[in-house]
Amino acid sequence: MLQFFVIHGIAESAWARPYSWARNNISDLGNAHCALQPEPEPRYICSPEHGLMNVSFVALGVLLVVGAALTGGVLWRRGRAAAMARLLLAGAGVGFVLAGLAPADVNENQHVLGALLIMAAGNVGLVLVGFALAEHIPTHLRWGTSLLGVTAITAFGLFFSHHYLGLGMGGMERVAAFPLLFWALAVGVRGVIHRAGRMREAMLTEPLSRAG
Repeated sequence: MLQFFVIHGIAESAWARPYSWARNNISDLGNAHCALQPEPEPRYICSPEHGLMNVSFVALGVLLVVGAALTGGVLWRRGRAAAMARLLLAGAGVGFVLAGLAPADVNENQHVLGALLIMAAGNVGLVLVGFALAEHIPTHLRWGTSLLGVTAITAFGLFFSHHYLGLGMGGMERVAAFPLLFWALAVGVRGVIHRAGRMREAMLTEPLSRAG
């Protein structure tokens, strides 16, 4: 997930005209052609690193799908809520792949479908995640995850209806899209730290067991 934010920064820094998180959509970074875009807000788009950005979209989507499939008993409870949450998160991953393979100025319909999977299916999945995480996950993280999902769904509704509350089109889109990415990044970091702690504990206890 971290690669997405790194490449986002690289792609936006390559713009001759300053890229704006408030005025520009995330997908503007992946547009293949330089042109004035009239909808939904007038802006000139020219992204020299659009190829790199679209590769990042695809990679992010694949990682989300793989993560939803492989975290099984490590992260999730058993039951329908967990299965549905994982399916919806995987759907968001498919959405990122579709968005990366079809820039908005190349195949708008496919790109919009990808965006809907990310911000609708993915955020509903994020709400369900709060009820589907394994019991060893701290309660505040479970409730915080659902709160992130509710915030993102609300932002998606505002973005879709063109109500930006002073954040701009791009700002509101990010409130709708980024919570899923922040959550996935946080879970990944927590998993790495937890695994490192278990390995360290095993290394400390192994000499004691041999001595015994």
